[in-house]
Amino acid sequence: MSTKDGKKKVRVGFVGVGGMGQCAHLRNYATLADCEVVALSEPRKETAKAVAQRYNIGGVYSEASEMIKKENLDALVASQPFTRHGVIIPELLGARIPVFIEKPLSSTIESGEKILGALKKSDTWIMVGYHKRSDPASMHAKKEIEKLKKSAEIGRMKYIRVLMPAGDWISNGFFDLINKDDYLKNLPSEPAPTDMDAENYKKYIGFVNYYIHQVNLIRYLIGESYKVTYADPNGVLLAGTSEKGIAVSLEMSPYSTTLDWQESALVCFEKGWVKLELPSPLRINTPGRVEIFKDPGSGKVPETVIPQMPWIHAMRQQAVNFVSAVRGDIPNMCDASEALEDLKVARQYLKHLTGK
Repeated sequence: MSTKDGKKKVRVGFVGVGGMGQCAHLRNYATLADCEVVALSEPRKETAKAVAQRYNIGGVYSEASEMIKKENLDALVASQPFTRHGVIIPELLGARIPVFIEKPLSSTIESGEKILGALKKSDTWIMVGYHKRSDPASMHAKKEIEKLKKSAEIGRMKYIRVLMPAGDWISNGFFDLINKDDYLKNLPSEPAPTDMDAENYKKYIGFVNYYIHQVNLIRYLIGESYKVTYADPNGVLLAGTSEKGIAVSLEMSPYSTTLDWQESALVCFEKGWVKLELPSPLRINTPGRVEIFKDPGSGKVPETVIPQMPWIHAMRQQAVNFVSAVRGDIPNMCDASEALEDLKVARQYLKHLTGK
């Protein structure tokens, strides 16, 4: 089948249709005009069958290897627990087609490096699902930040502050989840790290699972790497410095909300700022909000600009971006090598927090 522009539709296979697989990803891919979800692999047979029926997916398999062998696929969407990435991704890369995975790259730096080793041999690429990069507001903010860096009209960038209090990240986003209660237990996972004991690994996993999005968002917005220089003993604040001297702070749940989501980023220049507010991850058809303040001086009137974003949510735009990258229309939004840097930042944070 072809799209309106005459291009062949991207044929996608899904590896796993659990909660996020269905409600963050499949729901969006199944309704995009320029792709076709032709098959899924899911070991829970009853759930797999019901999901395939709802989304009119012809190929249903219990194993990804069988799906890859029998279907003519252009890309894979593998929504799996990140603790399983090191087990399953090298096998998927053997198909030599682009693979989308959820964040983060893996549960340890060691497993992440092994994934990169497999990737180098595969002649393909991975897009890591940092959906906040795909929110229309984030994409717009990034463009404006780059323009301001180039023009220097409000001076140099000095500081970024990201705030992410605990809140309702689901926002009723699992309202249409299909679950036939055919649970699987004891699936193989990545080995434990060699540089952390069990207690610290638990802390590391907790941080990675909840705050790795913000770790990545900081790098995305400022456009350069950074290192952690301080960790508040109470687990509220991470501070750091970028390679060009930009001050970095991540505030982790200094307070919490029950029905709201109040994530934000503030990128400060000498004479103004760009503010980004993001909705909860599974909120539908709601983009983030951007506000740009400029006070350049020299008699110029200060101004605040609040552009209107299109009514598309980050998870859907992320699906659009992955399909567009597969077609070669845009670059990969976040590759595996950059995602490995996030794990290293998380490890730096743990060392500052625990001394180990």
